[in-house]
Amino acid sequence: MNSFLIGLQFLTRLFVVKQTVWTEQGFGKSVKYFPAVGAVLGLICAGVVVAVNQLCLPLFTGAIGFATLIILTGGIHCDGLMDSVDGLFSGREREKILLIMKDSRAGSFGVVAMILVAVLEVSTLTELAQLSTWWLCAAIYSAPIIARLMMVVTIGAFPYARADGMGKAFAKFTTRRTILFAAGETLLLLLPLVVSEMFFLSAAVASVVALIVAWKFASFSTEKIGGVTGDIYGAITTLAELSALITFLLMAALQ
Repeated sequence: MNSFLIGLQFLTRLFVVKQTVWTEQGFGKSVKYFPAVGAVLGLICAGVVVAVNQLCLPLFTGAIGFATLIILTGGIHCDGLMDSVDGLFSGREREKILLIMKDSRAGSFGVVAMILVAVLEVSTLTELAQLSTWWLCAAIYSAPIIARLMMVVTIGAFPYARADGMGKAFAKFTTRRTILFAAGETLLLLLPLVVSEMFFLSAAVASVVALIVAWKFASFSTEKIGGVTGDIYGAITTLAELSALITFLLMAALQ
């Protein structure tokens, strides 16, 4: 339970018991519970968008859904996306890329990338809200779970690029067993979707699509800087979440 609470407090702005003492081992052991953290985010967001969709226009529902995810996470993954894009697409050598990614200031590449993600995510949620409240609910519940499983996969499958850093603790304690545990956990968390065969199938397809996106981005990062970093973890979570939502929309449209 303590490991889950560490993950919840680190990845979100939510906490049950506020912890001020962080240990490397505590960070590392929390990784396997990241999909459960995603489930908490998904449940809250699903409740918010369902309520809003009964009262407002679909476009407003989409914007509120996106904003809720940002507020609950404090934008930590969006920051990772912007830093990653600024560095990886700067055309510089490895050391300079790492310095750019460590800089707290956002560059033009990162801002443009975040705007594109925001537009795509709000548009996707808006379209889902127009199609069906239940499809919207299923998508926004599943996407954060799937995205955080992809973070676990990235942590366990790719080398850490820096000599130190907060993400180093994650990589140090993440093994193949951690990935398998997180995958089984994700399956259990997505089981409620069996109420509709299409919902569960969509979650399965979304997981495959998100895995491809995550693997490609992590591989690109490894080519550029010899591995991944905490910022890459955030970027992959953001992109996997978006790809999962888009997959749900496409599956809903094909129904």
